[in-house]
Amino acid sequence: MIQLPDLAVGGLAAGTLSALALAGTLLRLRRQQSRQRAEISALHHQLDASIRAFTAEVEHLANHRVPAAARKVAHPHLEVPGPLQPSVLGTPAGIALENVLLALQSEVSAQRTRVDAAAQAGMRGATREIQAALYRLQDALRGLQQRYDDPELAQTLFQLDHENEQSLRRAQVAAVVCGAWVGLAREESHLVDAVTGGQARLAGYQRVTVHNHLEPGTALVSHAVEPVAIIVAELLDNALRHSSPDTEVLVSLAHVHHGVCVTVDDAGLGMTRDERERAQRLVAGDDPILLTDLGDPPRMGLAAIGRLTRQFDLGVDVSSTSPYGGVRAVLRIDKHLLSRIDPEERPPAASAAPTTRRPASEQTAVPPHAYGTEHGEAEPAGHRTAPDTAPDTDALPQRRRRTRPAVPEPAAAESAVPEPAAEHTAGAGWPARSPRDAAAALGALQSGTAAARAGAAELPGAFAAGADDTEQTDHTDDRADDDLADDRTEGGAAR
Repeated sequence: MIQLPDLAVGGLAAGTLSALALAGTLLRLRRQQSRQRAEISALHHQLDASIRAFTAEVEHLANHRVPAAARKVAHPHLEVPGPLQPSVLGTPAGIALENVLLALQSEVSAQRTRVDAAAQAGMRGATREIQAALYRLQDALRGLQQRYDDPELAQTLFQLDHENEQSLRRAQVAAVVCGAWVGLAREESHLVDAVTGGQARLAGYQRVTVHNHLEPGTALVSHAVEPVAIIVAELLDNALRHSSPDTEVLVSLAHVHHGVCVTVDDAGLGMTRDERERAQRLVAGDDPILLTDLGDPPRMGLAAIGRLTRQFDLGVDVSSTSPYGGVRAVLRIDKHLLSRIDPEERPPAASAAPTTRRPASEQTAVPPHAYGTEHGEAEPAGHRTAPDTAPDTDALPQRRRRTRPAVPEPAAAESAVPEPAAEHTAGAGWPARSPRDAAAALGALQSGTAAARAGAAELPGAFAAGADDTEQTDHTDDRADDDLADDRTEGGAAR
């Protein structure tokens, strides 16, 4: 009877302990559950914030970064904005967004190039037809110029031909920019003729002054003639357009170590640093040329120069400033593009600037009667002194007095004209005089002739009565007046 209560008490104690352990476990689980709920709630809030930030980043990418990246393809100087949150940089999400921009730029560039190539192909076809029509018109105008001799009609035809030449130049430049051939095949020509041909294609060509310092006969190989003419025309066109109409554009042709340089100097506004750098990139021809890069309307002159310099191994520099405040453009033609033509067999065109260099025969030989002899005395005929030093090939040419042929004097003139001095008759020709003395003598002769004619006009009767005698002695009187004027001039110079 005594053991049952002990067992019950033990059982109750064990149950109590179990209940207490279970209650602790339940309490611990409840606390853990509350903590997990708080963590889940925090994770929910963090996920929502991340989704909102990513959404904002994608919207920023679509609205700002993608358009800027697309514009940067055409305008490399533009900046693409970064992400909204700098912390995104370097993260997988940030790397993925940057890859999106790179893929977009690559595709935009490829599509842009493909569209521009299609546009260039279409323009090549159009300019080819235009060039053919303008060449036919040019041939027709020149045929009319050769057929009719009327001065007014000839002037009109010349103006029409010049306008046609300008239109042909614009079509030719557009075709060159689009990758077409220059359109003309020429034979070897004098370099100065190519420069003159480029000058003749422009409005305002009268403002261009060419100084030719090349050796006579300096020429271009056949395949370089037309490209050089086009480049010179475009450089001159830029110089004429960007300078005042009352200023000149100076062109200088000179030999350099590697070949020949054609220098164009204008007195225009010049270019800013950015404009000069862009122009130099275009004329260098290193970057591909796209029509969309040339503006609206497209300015194709520098682009055409760049394509020609790359195709024909020429060099153009527009990064310098001219001494007159404008732009100095230099076209360099290397030796492998130069040739030589005998100037005696094929002289340059009459409109080409004459060279300032003397031929080799004139550089070594000293003429017997030349200005610059000591004390104005002529060197005896058949006697020439050897120069102490080699002649300067770069010196300017000297004017030389032409010898006058011996003309038998009439008896009347011999009685009227005094005997010239012994030194005047020495040698085969007249004595050498300075240019100033020669000009003074010629001026005195012209003044005397004009005064005599004015006096004769006041006495028509006397003039009519002596007309026959005047005709017979006209040559003698002129010669006598010339001799007297020379004597007076020589005497004044001696005094």
